[in-house]
Amino acid sequence: MKDLNELTHDRLRDHVAEELDRTRRRSAQLTDAVDDDELVRQHSPLMSPLVWDLAHVGSQEELWLVRDVGGAEAVRPDIDHLYDAFQHPRAERPQLPLLGPSEARDYIGTVRNKVFDLLERTPLEGRELVEHAFAFGMIVQHEQQHDETMLATHQLRDGPPALEAPPPRRAEDLPAEEVFVPGGPFTMGTSTEPWALDNERPAHEVHVDAFHLDAAPVTNGAYQRFIAEGGYEQPQWWSEAGWAYRNKADLRAPRFWFRDGGRWLRRRFGHVEQVPADEPVVHVSFHEAEAYAAWTGKRLPTEAEWEKAARYDPASGRSRRYPWGDADPEPEHANLGQRHLQPAPAGAYPAGEAPCGARQLIGDVWEWTASDFLPYPGFAAFPYREYSEVFFGSDHKVLRGGSFGTDRAACRGSFRNWDFPIRRQIFAGFRCARTALEG
Repeated sequence: MKDLNELTHDRLRDHVAEELDRTRRRSAQLTDAVDDDELVRQHSPLMSPLVWDLAHVGSQEELWLVRDVGGAEAVRPDIDHLYDAFQHPRAERPQLPLLGPSEARDYIGTVRNKVFDLLERTPLEGRELVEHAFAFGMIVQHEQQHDETMLATHQLRDGPPALEAPPPRRAEDLPAEEVFVPGGPFTMGTSTEPWALDNERPAHEVHVDAFHLDAAPVTNGAYQRFIAEGGYEQPQWWSEAGWAYRNKADLRAPRFWFRDGGRWLRRRFGHVEQVPADEPVVHVSFHEAEAYAAWTGKRLPTEAEWEKAARYDPASGRSRRYPWGDADPEPEHANLGQRHLQPAPAGAYPAGEAPCGARQLIGDVWEWTASDFLPYPGFAAFPYREYSEVFFGSDHKVLRGGSFGTDRAACRGSFRNWDFPIRRQIFAGFRCARTALEG
């Protein structure tokens, strides 16, 4: 994002309007790509029908911007319960009396028109929710997060391709397979990023011992060696919970992979293709990532290790917004925003390299870390407990860095994602770490 702290209120309003419009164009692309039957169908019990996600982003926009920020009359109070994610699990949503595709589009359009009207007259100060247009930024990020969820639903749907995008850029040689990150303190989290969400706050000092980190995410080719050498059949590499899940789900390879004679193929957004050896592996669970790391004699990085590698600049002693600095992500920095429908080969985006020498810490694949999703010291829920606080604990593992389907508005060096360790439909991969002795 731009440095919102420096924008005048008029410039900030223009920026918010641009982000709302840009985000809605993506939502439209994802839902206009298929017919109404596809929109109302549940393509997996893990996911909502696409039409639910579409109306849900409008419902949240109405609740927070039209009603709370704007103090205006409710548009559709009768549907609040239908689009409350905590009232209805995803598997049950197709049975609800949801808005149909045309109704959903009309609804979110009505809400958006009201939001543009109130944006012109809302003071962007005097209340924490509107300071630096936070509530508007929260809604942009929320919709972009659901756009990534809808992209994952597209990956799960059967049938011919509905989305197309050019391939990502080619890789450049990595100077080394792993990089060294020296021990010492660094500033984790943020207290200054205006649109940062509550779980990223506050900034606090954390000491991290010296460690080595893979210079790029683990590739499909490397992961195939793990499979070929019996990694899925050898319990010594797996945690007790991981091995139990491997057996229960009969895991044998990343999701969407299948064998064709001596080749591994994959299904990717309706295309069937040979698994590219040089791309980061994607659609693996935390348990699979952890087992692979153990098989290599390494481990997954902690969340603090990941963030130090991604943000810490030893020359200045400060934490950057992104690995490459404080500037907003550009196409040369990272594979973000659904510009491509797959990860870029390992070693791509040297312009996005972190000071430690690691690449692709932002974009391409979400990266599993070893850490449970827990609050930072001094955490305060804002503006509602259900965004982060109710998920804290050992049930969820932290993922970092964003994927090719993550938008730049919903991704930064301090951004935290989380999910159950069994999840495989998300665009998740990993890289490995190992503890080092300095000197």
